[in-house]
Amino acid sequence: MSEPTGAGARTRRLGLYGEATVVGRCRAFVRGVLADWAWPAPEHSGGLTREERGAAVEDVLLLVSEAVTNAVRHGGGPTELVLRLRPRAPDAARPRAGDLRIEVSDASRALPRLRTPTVRGLPGGYGLRMMTLLARRWGVVPSGAGKTVWFEVVAPCQAQGLASSAGCIPGPEPLGK
Repeated sequence: MSEPTGAGARTRRLGLYGEATVVGRCRAFVRGVLADWAWPAPEHSGGLTREERGAAVEDVLLLVSEAVTNAVRHGGGPTELVLRLRPRAPDAARPRAGDLRIEVSDASRALPRLRTPTVRGLPGGYGLRMMTLLARRWGVVPSGAGKTVWFEVVAPCQAQGLASSAGCIPGPEPLGK
């Protein structure tokens, strides 16, 4: 994807080099960037409640954790995390900072695949299912000797009372689109 353009478009990057605490570092970076960008909506905009803003941020952090963990477990470790903000025109029913695209690059060309969840209650096999439920859409782009897994998150809309980053659009696109 090309760099976002237009008024308010923003991009932030974090280079990653196999640190043991990479997931926590990525979560802290994303949390800080989202706060800097007042995402999903400015605190006193009159649109979203504190709980709705918090839920949207937590959805993004969960997706980042999943993507980075998958890069560690299946991709030889993440090499870069990129956040892109696409601004949206303010709307009284939907005050928001814009929609996000987050990219996690790694050094493996192996594509993500839907896995069968492990024993109920234990981790494993849920990442792509969560990605499909919480992201507007997601995909993979081969790059050099590796790949970039990306996902897009729509800022929630107060008008529909959504407390999830699933946003004010139809559900996620099916796998492979």
